[in-house]
Parts: sequence; structure tokens; C-alpha cells
Amino acid sequence: MRVTVDLGACQGHGVCHMSAPDVFELDETDGHAIVVQDPVPAELEADAQLGADSCPERAITVA
Repeated sequence: MRVTVDLGACQGHGVCHMSAPDVFELDETDGHAIVVQDPVPAELEADAQLGADSCPERAITVA
């Protein structure tokens, strides 16, 4: 599974990181989401999807 973050749409709310801390980190300078495991391992796919679904800006794509 591949996960991407649209940095133009991401507002740094951090909900993805709160939902899936093993998949997403927050950039220290602007708070934008960073995918820390790409591709996402099978055991974290559900977490990655939860993080994407939790994004209020819909800035995360899972493929």
C-alpha cells in the first residue's frame, strides 16, 4: 500500500498522526503530515486507512 499526502491541502491538524502514529509523523517546522513508512507494511494498512479517513482536509491518498 502506498500513502501520499497533498502538502498543499494538509493544514497540519495532526489527526492522522493521532490516529496512526506508526504511519504518520508531523513536520517540526510546519506541522504537515509525513508518511514514515512507504510502502506501508501490511500490518499497518488499517491504521494508514484510518489516518487517511480521519483527515479533515482529505489530504491523504491511499492506493
